[in-house]
Amino acid sequence: MTEPKSPTFLGLRKLPARYAGIVMPLLLSIFMTCVISLISTLRSVGPHPGFVPLWLSAWALSWMIGFPTLLVVLPLVRRATRLLVETA
Repeated sequence: MTEPKSPTFLGLRKLPARYAGIVMPLLLSIFMTCVISLISTLRSVGPHPGFVPLWLSAWALSWMIGFPTLLVVLPLVRRATRLLVETA
């Protein structure tokens, strides 16, 4: 009898469910800072040959500030959401 395989995503083992509280803010911060830094950098300097490296450095700085901020603010946002939204 063979052992059941661990669930995978792109060939990598999935993390246990207890890590969802850190993975969700991590992914959210990556996507949000990417989009916001892209728009902000594009508005500031416009498209030009050196745009991509400039944007990536802005994104890195934004993410280094954004991810820890999200971790600190998320519990407050959850609490505020509970105050504003009816529960089933």
